[in-house]
Amino acid sequence: MKSAAVLVLATDGVEHEELEAAVTGLRDMGARVDIATPGGASVTSWRDGNWFAEIEATMPLTHVDADEYDGLVLPGGQLNSGALRTSFAAVRLVNQFLSGGRMVAAICHAPWLLVEVGAISGVAVTSHPAIRTDLENAGARWTGRPVMRSGGIITARSLEDLDIFIEEIARELESRGKWLRRRELATVSAGIRADYAQFVAPQDDPEDKETPD
Repeated sequence: MKSAAVLVLATDGVEHEELEAAVTGLRDMGARVDIATPGGASVTSWRDGNWFAEIEATMPLTHVDADEYDGLVLPGGQLNSGALRTSFAAVRLVNQFLSGGRMVAAICHAPWLLVEVGAISGVAVTSHPAIRTDLENAGARWTGRPVMRSGGIITARSLEDLDIFIEEIARELESRGKWLRRRELATVSAGIRADYAQFVAPQDDPEDKETPD
């Protein structure tokens, strides 16, 4: 089996732990993981109600070739997901992954992008409760469960469900014949938490970023 290749899409305000869990967890399993951002610039993550750390990008989202990846992971964060759902390039990229039959995994507020693509009518999903009405208005069957996997679409509620979110991503990729080096999720999670220690929250919020109400 070929090793899995996964793209993570994010912008400013991405929930730090959700992004880091996906990147670190999947890399620990042997997947190739790239991070795409608007313009290819680093972005500032969000943690515990504050701006947190700079995340370096691998490439601009407009340079992504969906054919090079087996799946797309959309970490949450209200600011991050709200901005990406209004980005034509981001919505087009999500559509490319879905129309090509590739896995798309979205957590917290990130299922908003699935609404924009029109991909969840009749699909059983979960999310942060704040966007339940948006998903149901788009025709989804909202369950409120920690994680849902419906075909190639995986959704999860929040950062408290990260372990099982990553586990479902791994199962989906393996079902597609993609190799992963499986480890106990507790070990992966411990490694993720250790990686957080290298980040230091900025002393001052970036001047051009607003704190959400």
